[in-house]
Amino acid sequence: MLPKLRPLPIKDRVSVIWVEKGRLDMLDGAFVVVDKNGVRTHIPVGNVACLMLEPGTRVSHRAVELAARVGCLLLWVGEGGVRLYAAGQPGGARSDRLLYQAKLALDPKLRLAVVRKMYEVRFGEAPPKNRSIDQLRGIEAARVRRMYQNFSDRFGIRWKGRKYDPTHWEGSDTVNQCLSAATASLYGITEAAILAAGYAPAIGFIHWGKPRSFVYDIANLVKFETVVPVAFETAARTPEHPERVVRHRCRDAFRRHRIVERLIPLIDEVLAAGGVEPPAKPQEALDPAIPEEERLGDAGHRG
Repeated sequence: MLPKLRPLPIKDRVSVIWVEKGRLDMLDGAFVVVDKNGVRTHIPVGNVACLMLEPGTRVSHRAVELAARVGCLLLWVGEGGVRLYAAGQPGGARSDRLLYQAKLALDPKLRLAVVRKMYEVRFGEAPPKNRSIDQLRGIEAARVRRMYQNFSDRFGIRWKGRKYDPTHWEGSDTVNQCLSAATASLYGITEAAILAAGYAPAIGFIHWGKPRSFVYDIANLVKFETVVPVAFETAARTPEHPERVVRHRCRDAFRRHRIVERLIPLIDEVLAAGGVEPPAKPQEALDPAIPEEERLGDAGHRG
């Protein structure tokens, strides 16, 4: 029988670990990455919020099972994390919170209240009155363009605008490559927080109709104080492998800003602006009553 593990709260975990060119497996009861030479690197998966799996990574069934049991999100990403292909959801969304989120998103008045709160959190001031979501989105876009320009002036970088073609990574300039890698890191940890809180990444408020609309909504609330400065500062240094440097520096920025501890309360804060009573905290869930011999028999066939 596999050992019973109690996942750490998301706020107490390391944010993101990147894995490339190795086999992710569970060996001798431990979560490990095995490289082509057979060298094992242990990963404390129960202490990690999210694993980014880059090209060249293979994952065993037992590794995925363990990640799910301890609530570690698995994300399959492109090289440097510049594309997000798929996500392994740790535990699943709570139906009560999913319905709560959907109610807020589908009611035009409630949705506008949440969007206005997001604007306030992002820019530190109340948005203009009597504006629609589309109008607020336009105001936000103009402010974001100015913020990018301010960062380029601050770090002495020539700025041609935010340009990113996921099919042609090398076609972007250094600062856009850094921004793409940085935001991919932020999206990963944000999606982990959303799923851990019991919400759905697809049900957004400002963004709409995409698999990770809510991820973009929440990540944008902290984007310009966390990863954007890191991306511009890294680009100004013109390193040989900017995306790798950015990932490491984003990891440090997440720790410095205690980003994992902030995200879930931030999600609850912006949704509360809709004025709907949030779901009560559920009782501790119980494991299904599976006979002991069935557990042992099932475990005996796992490889």
